[in-house]
Amino acid sequence: MTVRHRGALAAMAAGVAALTVAALVACGSRPVEDVGAEDAAALASPTPPRAGGGSSVPVTSGDLPEAGRTVPPVRLRIPAIDVTASINAVGINRRTGEFEVPPSVDEIGWYRFGPGLEAEAGSVVIAGHVDSADQGEGAFYRLRELDRGDTVTATGSDGEERTYRVVAREEYDKTKIPLERYFARDGQPRLTLITCGGPFDAQERRYRDNIVITAVPA
Repeated sequence: MTVRHRGALAAMAAGVAALTVAALVACGSRPVEDVGAEDAAALASPTPPRAGGGSSVPVTSGDLPEAGRTVPPVRLRIPAIDVTASINAVGINRRTGEFEVPPSVDEIGWYRFGPGLEAEAGSVVIAGHVDSADQGEGAFYRLRELDRGDTVTATGSDGEERTYRVVAREEYDKTKIPLERYFARDGQPRLTLITCGGPFDAQERRYRDNIVITAVPA
């Protein structure tokens, strides 16, 4: 998407607070073929529904993981699609309720209310722009080209490089993406990369879908 986010993905119940995560970033337009969907689903722990309904995603709209215990990713390298990008810690825009991806399309955002690179469980979420009418191609412009077996290297604030192997590439209508799976703090440790895709609605100035890449520690 462009500098501003495009529509809400969904509302997630988050402890005692509700969290709205936006349709994440700008996108590539042609649909991709899903691969590894069953593998991605198997990495998530089945979580019983919360009392009173709603999502079981264990995050809140204002609480971070324990101070000093989280290792934020600060740089991402994906050789298969020639990506090297800086990562900013981002949260939710309080005014819009949207996932606050960095405005520069050359940079990407780590969802700071979720796990860091040191976590032994859960999904480390990184989202980025594909393109912008003003800035051109973004860091995740070619994300939809990733396939199983490709590698992704995330460098943490501790200076350590951690390598992941892609196991799944999926495309969802933004209204149907299973947020409880991709933003969870439980299940197997994994890296989740998100951008947009599918057809572009010129009237709404937005792409219809999200591209989701799932990778596991190599």
